[in-house]
Amino acid sequence: MLKRKNQTNNRKKGLILIGSFLILSGICLVGSKYIYNYLQDKKEETLIDNFYEDQKDITIETVVETDEEQIEEVETPVVKSTPNYVAVIKIPKINLEKGICNKGTSCNNVNGNIQILNEADYPDKENGNFILAGHSGTGKVAYFKNLYKLSLDDDISVFYGGKEYKYKVKNIYDIDKTGTADIIRNTNKTTLTLITCRQGTKKQIIFICELVEKVEV
Repeated sequence: MLKRKNQTNNRKKGLILIGSFLILSGICLVGSKYIYNYLQDKKEETLIDNFYEDQKDITIETVVETDEEQIEEVETPVVKSTPNYVAVIKIPKINLEKGICNKGTSCNNVNGNIQILNEADYPDKENGNFILAGHSGTGKVAYFKNLYKLSLDDDISVFYGGKEYKYKVKNIYDIDKTGTADIIRNTNKTTLTLITCRQGTKKQIIFICELVEKVEV
């Protein structure tokens, strides 16, 4: 009888130890994920801060070109330091502020960042179209997960080349997810296009934004 009680007690102790180990393992996993996300957020804040500091160092240098017939002044941007990001997008309504890498770099990838599509123009091109794609959903890289909350005339800013490009949302529409996007915009306007998946569907949602103001940073 005593032997059975000892066996029962030992079994209970074993279960308690296993349960405690599983609980501690779960806490460690959750804690490590939290710490990782915190460190990633702090790194992003630092990169964005560095970007804004670099934007202050972008100056305009006047170069005088001469020939026999005319003298022409050409303004050329001079960057005093190389930023980690080529641009930053800021959407106050959904509390998004994210750095964007240059085309042709490894971090310009929708699986790790907001991506500038190859077909995109940069914001400083008159009547150009700056096209950005990002994931929706619940993952860490789902930077466009809250785009669906935007409405017409909401404000979006892109910081690029020492200037802030201010846009307003002018059109929102869905397309089938086929790997290509039909972008409907006024080609006589300088635009920003945002593309992401509409959660729970096989559709993509497209936001067409038009430039309303450009100011020095």
